[in-house]
Amino acid sequence: MRIAIIGYGKMGREIENIAIQRGHTISLIVDRDDEGKLNDENLKGVDVAIEFSVPESAYKNINLCFDANVPVVCGTTGWLSKKDEIIHQCNYNSKTFFYASNYSLGVNLFFKLNEILAKMLNTQKDYDVYIEETHHTQKLDAPSGTAITLADGIIHSLDRKDTWVNDYSTNQNELIIKSFREGMVPGNHKVIYESEFDTIKIEHDAKNRKGFALGAVMAAEFIAGKQGYFTMNDLLKL
Repeated sequence: MRIAIIGYGKMGREIENIAIQRGHTISLIVDRDDEGKLNDENLKGVDVAIEFSVPESAYKNINLCFDANVPVVCGTTGWLSKKDEIIHQCNYNSKTFFYASNYSLGVNLFFKLNEILAKMLNTQKDYDVYIEETHHTQKLDAPSGTAITLADGIIHSLDRKDTWVNDYSTNQNELIIKSFREGMVPGNHKVIYESEFDTIKIEHDAKNRKGFALGAVMAAEFIAGKQGYFTMNDLLKL
């Protein structure tokens, strides 16, 4: 495939390496300093765009690709208030979009374990739950998109939680997400259930960015020839 990479930070470079290793061609690279390169002319012949930019640019970048009829794999978080508009285009304008808050195969299995555990503890009222997420200091958004996905999974399965907050709260219906930014941590997420008697904890700790990049390239391969909106559940058949 001929791939356009939008956002050429550490993730973009890792995606480039993985894509080339898997036999693909990088036909366009667009970074924040040369956003003007993202246009119809440069997108001609591109099979898929992989978008890992910044929250304030993602929605515009996706639409520019759609205007050129280029499918998009997106991993940028922090812009999701407009995601329904993108899904609408997939449903009614025959566009193709793949979104995940985290492209690690392990994290997406972790999401499922999180939902299963929440369902198991739904009737166990002695346990309260909170989420901790830690990332490198260069991550711009908090909480992470991964933490929000974990929170949504808990809220969907645990009747005693209605919403999440990224702050301390005494409201028992609010799920607390604690965010930490330190060092060069690729990503660590913990879901912790506490009772008077014990602690139940599940955790995912990323060792490097390669797992995220591999998942993004696999997503690009997956949507080849497809139309619509897709997630990691479709890719992993979860």
